[in-house]
Amino acid sequence: MKKVIVFILINFAGLALGSFFTNPGVSSDWYASLAKAPWTPPGWVFGAAWFTIMVCFSFFCAKRYDTEGKSAFLRLFIPAWILNVIWNPVFFYGQFVLPGLIVILFLTCLIIYWQLKSFRDAPAVSFLLLPYSVWLCIATSLNAYILIMNP
Repeated sequence: MKKVIVFILINFAGLALGSFFTNPGVSSDWYASLAKAPWTPPGWVFGAAWFTIMVCFSFFCAKRYDTEGKSAFLRLFIPAWILNVIWNPVFFYGQFVLPGLIVILFLTCLIIYWQLKSFRDAPAVSFLLLPYSVWLCIATSLNAYILIMNP
């Protein structure tokens, strides 16, 4: 249980860092003026989704840290954590839609790869990444829609 708590602290620290750059961006004139996808969820859904994702991800991390080995685990965890944190400043703060899409595409591919890799030896544990994978696919589509519809 200690590892779960450690990963909850690390993952929610990443969310806090990212949200530091999100809040001014969401309420900005720039973001308000963008054409957004019709399937864009209401704002409150983002908070609820990320809370659920990070709790599941923290349990996943605690399990995989022991079974993958520290080095193999960190080779996937560190880039995933960094990509998750930097998307917000790239997209919202910098207002760089294409680089934001590139960041989120890399993160999406990394998380889906990690889920599939984990499925081989820990199928039940790999399902803890399902909320993250699904949400990243949705978020990637939202980012792509903004890029396409706002030339």
